[in-house]
Amino acid sequence: MTFGRPFFEDPVATRRDALIRGGGGFGALVLSAMLRDNPLLAAAPSIDLKALHQPPTFKGHFPATAKRVIFLFMEGGPSQMDSFDPKPKLNQLAGQQIPSGYKRVITAMGEMDSPLLGSKRTWKQYGESGTWVSDWLPHTAQCVDDIAVIRSCWTNAINHSGGVCQMNTGTPLAGRPSLGSWVSYGLGTENENLPGFVVLTDSATSVINGPRNWGAGFMPAAYQGTKLEPGEEPIRWLNSPKGVEDERQLAKLRLLEQMNRDHAIERPFQTELDARIKAYELAFRMQAHAPETVAIEEETPETQALYGLDNKTTEAFGRNCLLARRLVERGVRFVQLYHGSGSKWDAHSGIEKNHTARFAESDKPVAGLLTDLKRRGLLDETLVIWGGEFGRTPMSEKGDGRDHNPTGFTMWMAGGGVKGGQVIGTTDDLGFHAIEDRLHVHDLHATVLYLLGLDHMRLIYKYNGRPERPTLNEGEAYTKITGRSLA
Repeated sequence: MTFGRPFFEDPVATRRDALIRGGGGFGALVLSAMLRDNPLLAAAPSIDLKALHQPPTFKGHFPATAKRVIFLFMEGGPSQMDSFDPKPKLNQLAGQQIPSGYKRVITAMGEMDSPLLGSKRTWKQYGESGTWVSDWLPHTAQCVDDIAVIRSCWTNAINHSGGVCQMNTGTPLAGRPSLGSWVSYGLGTENENLPGFVVLTDSATSVINGPRNWGAGFMPAAYQGTKLEPGEEPIRWLNSPKGVEDERQLAKLRLLEQMNRDHAIERPFQTELDARIKAYELAFRMQAHAPETVAIEEETPETQALYGLDNKTTEAFGRNCLLARRLVERGVRFVQLYHGSGSKWDAHSGIEKNHTARFAESDKPVAGLLTDLKRRGLLDETLVIWGGEFGRTPMSEKGDGRDHNPTGFTMWMAGGGVKGGQVIGTTDDLGFHAIEDRLHVHDLHATVLYLLGLDHMRLIYKYNGRPERPTLNEGEAYTKITGRSLA
């Protein structure tokens, strides 16, 4: 049986057919639902459309351990052998060529014959688990008993555009839905007044590929991510313009609804307009609910300090991490945070200066997020993911940097049913290639969906008569991350 939205086999055609058959009545229902709490509609017919906005009843293919996801994306590719994957032999051989017998890899700069670059980090074991963490992450190190470190990730892409695209959509090529879109498609939202999939960036610098990373691809555009802006005003233009009375705003909405309805009836298979209509509906509901959601100033000084809001270095990413907690707390299904927007983790030269700055900006906010989720009882049902599009090479580039490495790098997961305090997989003794429990991006995506109760091979969207799946018919969920098996 094909699984799409829980109540339709073909959500686009069914919805549009209903629109055509319902004609003007449908538009009136939607407008009434949008404005049902507005006092200006007190004289209008009373229509109970609560069911129109209810979340889907589908609960997944098997019991879920996670209800929601926070993906902490370190854009540019952090170095695994300088963070969570210590390599003593790399330091022993620093300055020498890669020993014979090591598999070569074509990097972004071509086949590398540069000498090996040792790591300047100091390492300690933390927690009851004794997980090794470098001195670049003193705050995250305190949370290792809640973290599963995955040292054996690998991907296909060798440059940033393809790598970021693949880590988000499963392929280096544009055009497919993002992981957040698949989750929204499969499970819907828990809160009708907020987006189901939200994206946050830490600066005005554009993320490489831009909206392609959180787009819905060939699925209806309503499943794409909603990007919130960095800074004091995450949701731009949410409030009505100054001087615009409720009556005038209502008249504009009625006219817009009429125009959209007339346009949609003639174009039943264009999903962009349907997404825009839904966006207007959501925006109206958000006018009442979102201001409270993004009101970080309501948090106690202690909580704000926990995320680093009292420090200029950590303030930007700390604000986003705190906002992510407030979003999942209110039912947002998938939140993705980009740190280092514009490939700022890329360190082809000067990796010491680059990574010292990046970890200083992100380490405390990330640890604050894990700590805050745990103390509020949210971590058990919230899956937190950390990582970039790939890692770095053990060879030097430009003397003091590292090139892109797609063949072996580190990510971690915490919460959402993940067993903490474990290290999964290994790379070779130089940190170049994943050699044990190798997890491709498709495996990682399948694992995320598995924790949410979704089988990546049964989560299907029919596109041009072809069954499409989030992992392109590949990958396998790493069920050992929780200790339970597939139902």
